[in-house]
This record gives sequence, C-alpha cells and structure tokens, in this order.
Amino acid sequence: MNPSDWHDTGCRPPQRLPGSVEAALEYLAHALGHLLYLRWTLTALKRGCPSLADAKREHPAVFALLLEHDTAIEYWERGRLRVVPEAAAPSATTVLERVLRQHRRRFRQAATDAAADSARGSTVITPDAALLPAGVGATWVARAGRFANPVALTNTLGVADDTQAVRLFLRERASHSPHTLRAYVTELRRLAAWCTRERLGPFSDLTRRDLIAYRDALQAPGTDDAGKVRRASPASVSRALAAVSSMFAWWHRTGYLTVNPAEGLAAGRRARMTWTPVRFLPATALAHCDAVAAGDAPTDVPSTVWARRRAIWTLYRFAGVRLAELVWYEERALPRIEVDEGRQWTLHVTGKGNKLRAVPLPSSCLPSLRAYRRVRGLPDDPPNGEQLPLIHSERGRTLGASGLYDEVRAVFALAAARLPPQESAMRAALERASTHWLRHGYARTLVVDHRVPLPVAQALLGHASVQTTAAYARTDLTQLRGFVEGSFPDND
Repeated sequence: MNPSDWHDTGCRPPQRLPGSVEAALEYLAHALGHLLYLRWTLTALKRGCPSLADAKREHPAVFALLLEHDTAIEYWERGRLRVVPEAAAPSATTVLERVLRQHRRRFRQAATDAAADSARGSTVITPDAALLPAGVGATWVARAGRFANPVALTNTLGVADDTQAVRLFLRERASHSPHTLRAYVTELRRLAAWCTRERLGPFSDLTRRDLIAYRDALQAPGTDDAGKVRRASPASVSRALAAVSSMFAWWHRTGYLTVNPAEGLAAGRRARMTWTPVRFLPATALAHCDAVAAGDAPTDVPSTVWARRRAIWTLYRFAGVRLAELVWYEERALPRIEVDEGRQWTLHVTGKGNKLRAVPLPSSCLPSLRAYRRVRGLPDDPPNGEQLPLIHSERGRTLGASGLYDEVRAVFALAAARLPPQESAMRAALERASTHWLRHGYARTLVVDHRVPLPVAQALLGHASVQTTAAYARTDLTQLRGFVEGSFPDND
C-alpha cells in the first residue's frame, strides 16, 4: 500500500499521510495518542532505560520475551497493545492497514472517498438522507403543494419542491446532533407513510384538518404482529407532533409556505414544569448492583469483558450521563478523560445540542476504570492528548449505543439473578431498568440526598432548563416538608 494515498480528515485542512509505512505509523501514533508498532531489541531496551532493573520494571512483557528471543514486536491490535516475538508478529504494513480501516471515518483514501461516502450512507444519517419509507415513490415528495409559495421575492429558501425544502430544514434544525437528526427523519418518514395510505400529500399540500387526522391516528390504538392491542405513549405522540410542527413552522417563517397548517398542532402537551421523573431504583437496589459489579466475574464471562462491563457500569452510575454521551465521537475525540495534578479524573462529553460538559468523577469509581485500562495495555491514567475511545468492542472497535446499553443491562440481569426469592419487587424493578434509570438516580442523589444547589446539578446533568433539574426535588416529599417546617416553625 501507499500511505500517501490516505488523508487525515481530522485536521483542517485535511493532511496527506507520509509516504513510508514507518513514517505513517509514527504520524498515526501521534494523532491517536498511543503506540502502534515498535520493534524491540535488548540494545534498544537498554538505550531507553537507565538500567536493566528499570527496563524490567517499565517493560516487563518486552523484557521477558527478549530473554528468549533476539527481537520482539509491540503492536496495537483490537484496542490493546500486544507483545510477541518478531516471527509471530504481523508486518508493519498490516498493522497500518488495520488501524486505517478501524478509523476509516477519519482517515480516508483519496481514490475511494466517494465510494466510502456511499457505503457509509446506509448506516449514518445525513441531512440529505432519503426520507421516504418503503413503498413511497420518490416523486411523491418531489412536488410542491397548494400552500407552497411560488413568489421568489418572499420565498427565502429559493426552492420549488418539498424535497429540497426538507433537506434545508434538516440541515438548519437538526444537523448539529445526529440523534436529533435521526429522530426528525424517523418522524417525517412516519408522516409520509401515513399520507401515502390516506392518498394525501405532498407535505406542502396538507391542511390543518389533515394534520389533526394524523394526530388522531397517532393516538389511536392498533394491533402488533402478535395481535396485541398497542397504544402509543403520550411522550412518543408528543415527540412526533413536535417534529412535524417544527418543520411546518420553519417553512412558514422562511417563506416556503404561505400558511402554517400545523399551528397549535402540538398544543396541549404536558408542560415541562409538571414533568416528574418516575423511573428510579431504590437505594438498596443500587447498592446491590454496585456490589455485584465490584465482585468477581461470572464463570462464563471472560475477565477482559468483565473489566469492560465494570467500567461501563461505573461511568453511567457515577457520571449521570445519557446513553449516547459515552459513544465515541471521533471528530471531536470525545468522550475523553482529563487528569489533574492530584490524579483526579474529569469526564468530558458532548450532550444535547452539541454542548460540551465536564463531569468530575468521584475517587471511588477510579479503581475499576484504571483496571480496565490496564487490561487494554494502557497506563492507569490517560496522558494529556490521548485520543482513544473510552470503551472498545471485543474486535478493537468502539461500542455503539446498543452495545453500551447491553452491557449495563447485563449487570442488571446478573444482579436480579443473585437476589433471594423473596425479593420479587426488586427483581421486577431490575428487569425493567435501563441506563437512564441510573441517570435519574444520579440526579436524585445530587438534588434530594445531598441538596446540591440546582444550578450546580443542572450543569453536571446538562439540562437546558433548571426546571428539569428542580423536578427531582418533587420526587421526595420529605425534603419539601422539611423546607416548609423550617419556614413556619411551631411557636407553641
């Protein structure tokens, strides 16, 4: 292979990799923050350490191999460093190809950029993604309805059909967050499918009566494949209507529509001030889960997988992050850990609205995180500038949201299985619990148990409104009663 055919798109402007394999590996090691390929001899080991005793202490695996072999190779594979005799090691070119393939979103081959974009489009949603579900023709949305504004002077979007208008809406309102974009595309596809069944459309042709009928259809009960009657939750209906209303309102403001048929469509939704979190695990259940996670690995779980599971549990349990906030975001090298002079850790994540947030981690959770790093062949504390995913899959790549969720659910399942038979209520709660229950528990610990000031708790949780943070105080009447009793003491 020719490394100079590849570009690093993680810097601006994109930079071409060096032409030789050795120089390219050195560049990637610097860019990614960890060693990729190093050839060890006893002479090289002595050169880097003051004495053999120091060499044995700092590089024990390398030292042991060099006692029996002339040369050892230390290389990066599947998220960790490995050391083997030279005869058993892959070539430097093979390691380079693996790393480039693993980080293919950042390092792109110039000749295949277009093909990579096409292949990646099947799994990554972009503002230009196809909006239509199966069975809906492309010409259905590539039209302008009766409410589309044909006057170029007032139509500031400068487009003539719904396809282009939808793309501009998604770029303007949803491209800042892949999660928001995915939600908007899902809801617009659902509306397109309903319009096709009702022989309506395109979007710019829908009347207020049409959209009210759509709202009624969302709320109506239906049957699933098993024949069971299902009804959408109020929250899911609210999200669907909010996405549709947002698009029509934006189209009207920008002049693409002459009227807004969705005005007031989402009215009557539950006000944010009345939102109250209800999915909590009792303190005894959380303590039981913590004890299970801190214990030995089950016999059917490899030690490396158990170390990773403990680390994932620790981050969700003691950082209060959302599920997607621990998914690796290569373009920003987030989430990442920053270590201060006192060896205290701070977790940096990207929250809703693409907002950065720093969450100090308590000292009690650091042993499990450091143990996981040691299993991966990394130093206990992340060095400055390290750009590695916090969590790796067994194949050396990163875990997505579903993989992270499954690991937390595995801890809940193991904790439920280790409960005595009489604890049926706690077992049922653990079987329903998810990562967001841990976030609720983290928030309740701050607001209710330790009475952390609401602005501080809001910053730690990444809430857009302090009213959301204050809602946790309403989950405990004991605290509210204490405030009232202290304000109006008994004078008798």
